[in-house]
Amino acid sequence: MDILSHLKSKFIGQQKEQQAVVWLQNQGYHIIEQNYLCKGGKNRRGGEIDLIALQTSENRLVFFEVKYRKSSDFGHPAEMITPQQQQRILRCAQLFLQQNPQYQEYAMQFDVLTFLNNQTAPEHIDNAFGL
Repeated sequence: MDILSHLKSKFIGQQKEQQAVVWLQNQGYHIIEQNYLCKGGKNRRGGEIDLIALQTSENRLVFFEVKYRKSSDFGHPAEMITPQQQQRILRCAQLFLQQNPQYQEYAMQFDVLTFLNNQTAPEHIDNAFGL
């Protein structure tokens, strides 16, 4: 992938993430973190959680992965989340809870928001993966 394609892809990804934020807020979620980064331990890659939100009506902390694909020629966007990526997200969530003990009493889940092509509202995959 050349530099221009990479930058365009990164820009579209950021744009879709912002659409996800607006959509979640309209659904009643309160965004508490965006692009939460955690460092990997010895011999481990770090990770990132795209969005962390409170769903106060359900007393739930939700960790969101946002995925975008231009087409479904190579599968649904959610299929691009590998088991290794899921493990990195789970480790990041544990670190987030250690650093933010005020959220430890909430139920938690891991959801996926996907965008395909020009879709403006995401498909919400509830409880997509877990511990």
